[in-house]
Parts: sequence; structure tokens; C-alpha cells
Amino acid sequence: MRLNREFRVVSLEDIEQARTRVSHAVTRTPLERSRWLSSELGREILLKLECFQVTGSFKIRGAMSSLSALSQEDRLRGVLTVSAGNHGLAVAHAAEALDIDATIVVPCSASRAKVEAIRRYPVTLIEQGANYDEAERAARQMERDSGATFVSPYNDFDVIAGQGTVALEILEDSTDLEAIVVPTGGGGLLAGVAIAAKAIDPRIKVYGAEPEATPAMLRALEAGRLVEIDEDETIADGLAGNIEPGSITFPLVQQRVDGIITVSEERIREAMRRVAREDHRIIEGAAAVAVAALSDSRLAGTRVAAIVTGCNISLDLFLGLVAENG
Repeated sequence: MRLNREFRVVSLEDIEQARTRVSHAVTRTPLERSRWLSSELGREILLKLECFQVTGSFKIRGAMSSLSALSQEDRLRGVLTVSAGNHGLAVAHAAEALDIDATIVVPCSASRAKVEAIRRYPVTLIEQGANYDEAERAARQMERDSGATFVSPYNDFDVIAGQGTVALEILEDSTDLEAIVVPTGGGGLLAGVAIAAKAIDPRIKVYGAEPEATPAMLRALEAGRLVEIDEDETIADGLAGNIEPGSITFPLVQQRVDGIITVSEERIREAMRRVAREDHRIIEGAAAVAVAALSDSRLAGTRVAAIVTGCNISLDLFLGLVAENG
């Protein structure tokens, strides 16, 4: 049973064990030096290209880690999750690979590109709620009603451990790194990266990066507790939404992260445009948040890695954005 898994402490050993579980399904993505960012910012910038993952985002790490750790009893009950899109797609992929029934709840506002990608898998897809917060509450009620095994996008021990495998790869590929910038929503990736990085080298700075429109983790750290915030619309849809009450990510982030950098919608959009023009790559808004944060004056270090978390964005939306301002 998965009872009380949320009260366990995630360690470097847990993250290393998660890597063993997911290695057959997860791509070891490249860590590449960005010549244009390094030149413009006057420091060595490395990009961890999770946009090359099999489902188009880092989320497959946490989903496969969590589902592969389930007991047979939990698997037979089927899994249930909620997602803005990428986690749902990752759970669909992992569930098919492990022959587990899956139900995925997404808000009605979810990216059509991500929703259509989920529909291609043999899962039950439910569109519920006007936004992520409403979808999450609905999914938790479905969990209580159905008895299905809930797999949170972030508030899950094995999901956090799976996401932390990104940091293992980064630090194996660059032993002299000084800082890592991590796109942040519910904090699963940020917590996992911080746990791994600080355990391997406590001198490394770890920063979360959030849209100014939805700074849930920043406000929680300022208040010393999780607080509900009012949100504005953001192109970084994968980072939208409040953090679930009682989430294990908050204390992990509170104890280990060196700061949260917030970026404006225009800076996010400009980062997407620049990556497209300079690197000829499509990245989604959530991924661009880390790139946009690299110019922030609070960021310490002369050799910095940013995690480019995904590429799942509607082509029409992307083309329109790239065409803006010439």
C-alpha cells in the first residue's frame, strides 16, 4: 500500500534507486553549452535539454519512478492523476508500458496540444474544472470515491525522487557547476534537484524560477507556509496553479533552495523566441522560464545550468509567438 508515503524523507539514495527504475524508459538528455547565452550574460550557460524526452518533457522521470514503485495491489486498483498536461502525458506513457489502467484529469483550460497527445494513449481522460486548482480538487474527490491510486504531479515521494535524476545527470556531465535554475510549479522537480545537488556538492546554488503571474512557491517561502494566491494567466501553463495543502515539496524546498526568481510574461515569451531563433528549437513556456531567469542579478555563479523542461506547445501558438515583434 502507498499509505503515508508522503511522510518519508527523500534522500540521494532514493533518487539513485529511482534512476535504476526509470533507466529503461527515460532518455539521458544532453547538457549543452549555449554559446549565445554565455556570450550575452558573461558566464558559462549550460542547458539541460529535457525537451528531448520521449513524452516531450521531464515529467516521464517522476511518472515512471512512481508507477514502477507501486505494489501489485496498488496497480490493480488503477492509477488516477491530475495534470496541466505534461504529467498526464507521462503517466499515460508509463501506465501503458506497465500495463496499468489510468485515469487522467485535466482542466478545461489545458493546452489542446497536450490533451490531444494524451488522447492517443489507452487511458480515461476527464476534462474537469476551469483551471488547475479546480481540476486538482475534483481529482482528489475522485480518489476518495473510487479508491484508485493517486499519483500527484509533485506531492509524491517517488515522483520527487524520479525528478531528482535530472540533477544526477547534470552533475555527472559538469563537475564544476556553481548553480542550477529549475522551473517551478508545485515544486517536485525543484525539490528533487535540490536534494540531489546539495547531497553531491553542498556548495551548488539551486534556484527556482516562476512566472510573476503565478508565484505560488515564492509566496509560500515569504510567508513560511503554504498560502493560496490569486493567479493571472501565463503562457507557462505547466507551472500554473496553487500548491496542494500539506505538500511535501514545500519543506524540502524551504530547507534546501537558495532562492526563487520570478520572470514576467514578456521575458518568458522573449526567451521562447530567442531559443527558436538562435538554437532552432521549440520549447514551451514553462521551459522558457528557466532561460528567462538566467539574466536575473540575484543569480550567483559563473557556470550555471538551466533545465529546459519541455517542448509541448501548440504549433499555432508557438508560431504566433515567434512572429511577434518581427
